[in-house]
Amino acid sequence: MITAGIDAGSRAIKIILFDTAKNDVLASAVCDQGINQQTRSRQLFDRLLGDNHLKDSDIAASVATGYGRHLLDFCDTTITEISCHAAGVSYHIPTAATIIDIGGQDSKLIRMNRDRKVRDFVMNDRCAAGTGRFLEVVSQRLDVPLEKLGPFAQKSTHPAQISSMCVVFAETEIIGLLANGQSRENIIAGVQKSIAKRLVAMAGNDIAAPIVFTGGVALVSGMNEIFSDLLEESITLCPHPQFTGALGAAILAARNHS
Repeated sequence: MITAGIDAGSRAIKIILFDTAKNDVLASAVCDQGINQQTRSRQLFDRLLGDNHLKDSDIAASVATGYGRHLLDFCDTTITEISCHAAGVSYHIPTAATIIDIGGQDSKLIRMNRDRKVRDFVMNDRCAAGTGRFLEVVSQRLDVPLEKLGPFAQKSTHPAQISSMCVVFAETEIIGLLANGQSRENIIAGVQKSIAKRLVAMAGNDIAAPIVFTGGVALVSGMNEIFSDLLEESITLCPHPQFTGALGAAILAARNHS
């Protein structure tokens, strides 16, 4: 049986085709969100099916998750990204006790119980200062490609202090730091640390190990080391972290179908 998980996120659309007989990913695809999520999702889905010589009738069940999940009327049902990320992480790391998930427009800390179910979670979806959007703003302002932010930050000698709690004010603060001669490397390192500090503060002291880091921001090199330093715990980077929600959606599609 083949199932599909579609994560219509705030910045990108991710799709996983899952082979339940092999308990493994059959295929995956990703594209930018664009203006019309439904059309973009359907086009990406059709392309993925075609590339794997499949048609709609070959997909036993499908689940949509993410911000745009309710727009995807070609999917069988929708499930929240909290549940889908938990299922995706548990597939790779069954012992995970805490999941740090940072995407383009929100950040989440998910606590798991011993049965690999969600115990509770905290979420920031009202301010971009603790999300990937902050990194995008920094990338544009400092003229450093997103994929180069990590390498730049690793050259930092003294991370800048970013005190603003809002991306708009933080951007103004960054302009001031540049005017005062602060290096791009130190500013980027300061922003990365600021993002991590916001999530750690939001979670309080209830962060149990093993801790797994997922979401698009997990692809930024150095972010997991920053969390590790702040929490004084080893942080495991989830395999293919951008696809965790889509993977979980495909796995839950299989469970719901059985």
